[in-house]
Amino acid sequence: MTRALIIGGGIAGPVAAMALQKAGIDSVVYEAYTHGADDVGAFMTIMNNGFDALHAIDADKPVLDASFPADRALFWSGSGRLLGEAPIGGGSAGAYGPHTIKRAELYRVLHEEAERRGIAIERGKRLDDVDTDGGVAAVFTDGTREEGDLLIGADGIHSATRVVIDPDAPEPRYTGTVVLCGYAQRAPVEPMPGVYRMIYGKRVFFAYTTAPGGETWWFVNIPGPELRKAELVETSLEEWKKRATRLLRGDRSPAAAIVEASEEIRASNGYDIASTPSWHTGPMIVIGDAAHAAAPNAGHGASMAMEDAVVLAKCLRDEPDVPAAFRAYETQRRERVEKLVATSARMGGTATPGPIKRIIRDVAIRKRLKGGPRNTAAWLTQHHIDWDATNLRE
Repeated sequence: MTRALIIGGGIAGPVAAMALQKAGIDSVVYEAYTHGADDVGAFMTIMNNGFDALHAIDADKPVLDASFPADRALFWSGSGRLLGEAPIGGGSAGAYGPHTIKRAELYRVLHEEAERRGIAIERGKRLDDVDTDGGVAAVFTDGTREEGDLLIGADGIHSATRVVIDPDAPEPRYTGTVVLCGYAQRAPVEPMPGVYRMIYGKRVFFAYTTAPGGETWWFVNIPGPELRKAELVETSLEEWKKRATRLLRGDRSPAAAIVEASEEIRASNGYDIASTPSWHTGPMIVIGDAAHAAAPNAGHGASMAMEDAVVLAKCLRDEPDVPAAFRAYETQRRERVEKLVATSARMGGTATPGPIKRIIRDVAIRKRLKGGPRNTAAWLTQHHIDWDATNLRE
């Protein structure tokens, strides 16, 4: 049986392992962290296309059970004016609709489901190098070595696998904002389950929703220089509150009060990768954020990683050899994922424009929302993977 070495246990890694198992391919997941991962305090949205990919490998139910639906959005201007409302996804919610979940909870659920299926996840295994002299072998920083027939890099935006495949691969691009995610048990706002409230402020964009139990979950993108990892982790709760509220107090909104009421705030630098020229070489390939990272504005990073994992397993199942499978995979995936990266980057650029452009933006939002939902996001959310189909051009 073919044996795959999967580097990275975030989202794409365990989903790829489950998909490969369904395709008849053995694998082991190697996770750098002994437990959890970076940005464990952040939360994310999984869209219909992500659940569709999970459904193809019978893994959708555990994630649905651990997440909560939030499929509508209300939009306000920084002056306090309601601009309108719309379904998230532009009326293209699909069979599942958007669900929200903490990153750490998603990792836990995916790991437990993979291990329940008998898939091994080895923790504390950080990739150091890859040896392709007669097969493929992963060499880890702890001095151990594991051999297989192919290696899948699912090790995120700062992927070590990507650099092994192409030492000249582009580095992640800092998008100019630090993303704060926060949680407030007693925020001074009326709970609205199932709804995201989004504020196009004068200086920053702010959004919040109500989790089961009434806790308010929020995020804001703060413009500024890229921060060192130590500063992201060691900055105090009160300092993050100060930095955020400084940008929010000029708006007629509850955003500043929500931040001040928060018991927890986590921060991460925003990055994207517009295009990685080489996704694969020999028996090695990168998927998910390791190959194509989008800024979080479109909320599709996790869903795209899930798609990647399942499509790659299908290609490995259906093509005659690994090189052919990698080529088929890239043919199917590159245009789609790079379109998402570009779309998400544009969304970030229009969230907080200058004063004149802000007025134009708000008028455009009101006009668009008044016209009713349009399926402008259908190409994203309505993507379907037919596991039983052998025609790779779905």
